[in-house]
Amino acid sequence: MAQGIASLMVEAAGNYAQSRLKPLRWSGHLSLTSRILAVNILPLALLGGGIFYLDTYRTQLLTERYKLARIEAQITAEALAGATRQRQEALLVQIGKEQRMRLRMYDAEGRLWADSFALDEPPFSFKNPAENEFEEDFARALDNAMDAIVGAEQIPPYIEPEEPGVEGWPELQIARAEGLSKIELRQAPDGSPVINVAAPVGLRGSTLLTTRNAIDITEKVRSARSTLGIAVMVALLASILLSLFLARTIVLPLRSLASSAVRVRQGREREVEVPRLPDRNDEIGLLARAVSDMTSALRHRIDAVDSFAADVAHEIKNPLASLRSALESLPKVEDPALRNELTGIAAHDVRRIDRLVSEISEASRVEAEISRATLERIDLSKLVSAIVGSRESRDENQNREIIISATAQSPVVIGVAARLERVVENLLDNAVSFSPAVAPINVYIENSGQMISLTVSDHGPGIPEDAREKVFQRFHSVRPEEEAFGNHSGLGLAIARSIAEAHDGTLTAHARDDGAQGACLKLQLPAAAR
Repeated sequence: MAQGIASLMVEAAGNYAQSRLKPLRWSGHLSLTSRILAVNILPLALLGGGIFYLDTYRTQLLTERYKLARIEAQITAEALAGATRQRQEALLVQIGKEQRMRLRMYDAEGRLWADSFALDEPPFSFKNPAENEFEEDFARALDNAMDAIVGAEQIPPYIEPEEPGVEGWPELQIARAEGLSKIELRQAPDGSPVINVAAPVGLRGSTLLTTRNAIDITEKVRSARSTLGIAVMVALLASILLSLFLARTIVLPLRSLASSAVRVRQGREREVEVPRLPDRNDEIGLLARAVSDMTSALRHRIDAVDSFAADVAHEIKNPLASLRSALESLPKVEDPALRNELTGIAAHDVRRIDRLVSEISEASRVEAEISRATLERIDLSKLVSAIVGSRESRDENQNREIIISATAQSPVVIGVAARLERVVENLLDNAVSFSPAVAPINVYIENSGQMISLTVSDHGPGIPEDAREKVFQRFHSVRPEEEAFGNHSGLGLAIARSIAEAHDGTLTAHARDDGAQGACLKLQLPAAAR
């Protein structure tokens, strides 16, 4: 009961899915692997690329700020060099306010004698992290995460030295020793960059130290990061939508295929339509067409098995009935001649049943044996010559002359030699049965490059045009009048065609090409690649 309900649910879901199946345009030509990778890589690639872009962007901003800070320090040092002390203090305050910097002057002995923060109200101050709001703490956490991802160099913290002399500033010591400006980057308590520039002032050993809190760089980087976040969110939304689209392109066809497979298994409908999805060239399309072809092949095989079983029952029933009648009559007959006749009939029926069973067994396992066999290169001309010679030695040609003609090019095919030998044997048996004793049997082998053709022609009564397909049906047997009944099972040509088709070839019946009376059976096989 539960299984039946589940099957109905699957069928209903499949019907719903099939009703919603629509042909795909450009996406139908992309493999599922490509679509899945694109959907998953898009936001990750955007995020990763954006992070490295932000690091490059911050580095460019700092580089430009280094150049600007050096120029500012050098210009300020030149302005201070020729001014009086009073003018120098005024310049320190004015430049500090206008440029939002802290400027400090040190004399030749390295003592601090002027500080713009001490001379006037400071134009800026470092933010205290303890007083930050949640948004600021979150932004700093993102800054640290970005630095960890890109492997940014650790920046030393900005700490005011306890002693006001040059000993607390390495950049001042280098500038005094080398007479050149020196830049040093540090990090404020809130994570923003602090740029210190030490530059010599005049020729008396004085030194200028400028300090700028470049918080605008942090703000620009965070603004770019916010833009990146919005882009990532848009990409994530697009990825979700694409994932839903991808699920539609996968789930709906699979549901339809599952529903069709369930209906085929249950056998509710004789002709279950399995969707082939011809507009899709991806894996789902290949699967749909493979399942459709498999279903068609399965139906064909089931039909063949049913027909074969019915034919077998019918063909065996006749000799069994004859055998039963002979055996039941035998005890009642006292005439020795009649008893011998009944015994002969019983023996004939036993041989006929044995022949039928053997032929039926071979017909049923032809394809299976070929699928498991090792294929080899076979020269069809040499194979036919060997078969004809062997038949002559066993007197199976019944004194018929068999003429073999072949093209100069070697007719090589790929297949199972024993099975192809059986095809040739069956064709020759058929020709020998119908051909007059004085008329030759012609075997012509032709190599057209792509296909190898083997034609067996006789001078018998021929095959009517409307019966040229019937001769390949199982148990269809039209034998010469002089031949004893029951000597052939009617499976010879059917087995030969099965072997030909298992080798990707064909076996057909035609009229003779020269217009003379007789049958012409033509075997075509793919030529072996050189």
